[in-house]
Amino acid sequence: MTSLPVETTQPCARVAQFRRVLVVEDEAILRSVVARNLTGRGIQVYEAGTGTEAVQAVLNQSPDLMLLDINLPDQTGWDVLRELKRRGNEVPTIVLSAVRVGQSRMDEFHPLAYLPKPFPLEALLRLVLRDRAPDGDVDVE
Repeated sequence: MTSLPVETTQPCARVAQFRRVLVVEDEAILRSVVARNLTGRGIQVYEAGTGTEAVQAVLNQSPDLMLLDINLPDQTGWDVLRELKRRGNEVPTIVLSAVRVGQSRMDEFHPLAYLPKPFPLEALLRLVLRDRAPDGDVDVE
C-alpha cells in the first residue's frame, strides 16, 4: 500500500461518525466530483461554493465533517473557521489548499488533516472513509 500525501494533525478515529459532510469548494467541478463520490458511499453531502454559504450550511445542516478549501471567492477558509468558532459552531475540518498551510494556522485551528491540492481523489476518500470499513481498508474504486 502506498502512503498518501496527507498531513494529519489529530487522530481520525472519529471518522466513522462522519455521516453528514459539507464540501466547501469554489471550483464547481471538483466540488461535484467529491460530493458524488461521498454520496455514492452512503454519506449525506451538503455543498457550498463560498465562505458565506459554508457558514450558513453549518448553521442550518450541522454537518459532522467539513472539507474546506482555503481560497474562497468571498473570504478565506480561515475566516470561515474563525466565524464558526465565534458562533460556537466548530466542526471537525479537513483543510484542502493549493497553497502550503503554515504550522501556525494548523496550531490555531486544529484541523483533522491538511490535504494539499492537487490531490488524488483516492487520498481524500481514504481519509474521510477509512474507519467506516470493519477492517479499516477502504475500497475507493
